[in-house]
Amino acid sequence: MADQIKKQEILDAFRFRHAAKEFDPNKKISDEDFQFILETGRLSPTSFGLEPWKFLVIQNEELREKLRTVSWGAQGQLPTASHFVLLLGRTAQEMKYDSDYIAHQLNDVKKMPPEIMENMIKKDGVLSKFQESDFHLLESDRAIFDWVSKQTYIALGNMMTTAAMIGIDSCPIEGFDYDQVHEILEKEGLLEEGKFDISVMAAFGYRVKEPRPKTRRELDQVVEWVK
Repeated sequence: MADQIKKQEILDAFRFRHAAKEFDPNKKISDEDFQFILETGRLSPTSFGLEPWKFLVIQNEELREKLRTVSWGAQGQLPTASHFVLLLGRTAQEMKYDSDYIAHQLNDVKKMPPEIMENMIKKDGVLSKFQESDFHLLESDRAIFDWVSKQTYIALGNMMTTAAMIGIDSCPIEGFDYDQVHEILEKEGLLEEGKFDISVMAAFGYRVKEPRPKTRRELDQVVEWVK
């Protein structure tokens, strides 16, 4: 019975979640609740456990206004959201198999044994083969960053689901001018001299009006069983 209750709670959260275009500016998410949301982002899975992200929580009103002028998809959210997050991804200089960042992550964070780490990052090792021949990531810096961005979306999805499960609304946002957002963040010193770039945005808060009923294609239209 408990499993059925938990399943229903999860489904209810997915049905509750919608892309809120505007939030109640007078209702703020508690520090405890937002730390909880961020923690589920931090604990999200990444390719090879490389954690190629950073979450910028933009609470500065002046910076939010700068971002609003170049983010057509966040006109209602930036002025009203309780919390506004930019999900950054590490760039090619950080994510190539032989970078200092990857060596640090495997050695200092993951505590990988030296012999296994060497097999990961050497020229013909596991990670280099994955990046070079399996996924063709070394063909361009953009290819590597697109791979990184896919991973930020895992964290984004988990954070939004977590928020919905505790009654908090959210909105994922891709509606922005990438070059201009990059320039703003670079001028603010938030990209750490090219180590990061903007992947996606997300707003969190409390809805001001109820959304239309959720609509989706039927399950048998999106799932095919191959037996």
